[in-house]
Amino acid sequence: MSSRPRPTADTVLSPGIHDIDTGTCELVKDRYRPDGWLLEINGVPSSHIDLSDPTLLEFEYMRWIAHLMDARWTRADRLRVLHLGGGACTMARYVHACFPSSRQVVVEIDGRLAELVREWFDLPRAPLLRIRVGEARAVLSSLTDGTRDLIVRDVFAINRTPAALTTVEFTRHAHRVLAPGGVYVVNCGDTRDLTTAKREAATIGGVFAHTAIIADPAMLKGRRYGNVVIAGSDVPLGDSASLARDLLGGAVPAQIRRDDDVQRFAAGAKVLCDSEIPFPRASAPSLVTG
Repeated sequence: MSSRPRPTADTVLSPGIHDIDTGTCELVKDRYRPDGWLLEINGVPSSHIDLSDPTLLEFEYMRWIAHLMDARWTRADRLRVLHLGGGACTMARYVHACFPSSRQVVVEIDGRLAELVREWFDLPRAPLLRIRVGEARAVLSSLTDGTRDLIVRDVFAINRTPAALTTVEFTRHAHRVLAPGGVYVVNCGDTRDLTTAKREAATIGGVFAHTAIIADPAMLKGRRYGNVVIAGSDVPLGDSASLARDLLGGAVPAQIRRDDDVQRFAAGAKVLCDSEIPFPRASAPSLVTG
């Protein structure tokens, strides 16, 4: 284990607004936690990180993903994890703390943001964690078949996931890159009509044999804007009683729906296809070493 001292707010962090490649980011001190920080990108909360506790996940959807992981794998498992969307690398820090033998790649489109995150936060070094600068679809498309156990898609431009990262063609790339029994999980932000979540559930369900969705009951009933976690795998998902208990016991209690229930949730929703969207030119990916 590295003897490098943990960064502190006094010596490393730079609160305030900073220019990045895609606009600005702001690092804001968490007034309730001595080592907590909030990262906002272009005025939108993106990540929360606690320098003293990498297992603390302030955003509920991240806790739901963590519960799904904990129900799936043991601490001794050496996972190969791909994070599409970086932010402050909060989930990557969690994985490193809880599955310390794992190898991770974080894909972040904003090179300057990736540099700042490496500078500010106590991130694992390569080969435990590599940050790859590039567009998520271009990077995913370039990867070798069967080389990841978990793919987490958490990419937003302002408050929406780019459409090119939601289509059935993109989802097939995720399926191809996953090893047998691997899991693809996405963070879907949606409004009360749940149109996006239903279409994403239909799309993922059209590629993977098994699907699961996790959200709080108010969100699933169309009462508010929020996050829905959708997961796909070729083996059953979320069938442990402990997972259901963990989800209900959180600060924002959540429910999990599986397979047939997901199909009913997505009934009538149209699968998302590349033909619906324009494609901007992607930049060539690079690495932020660490």
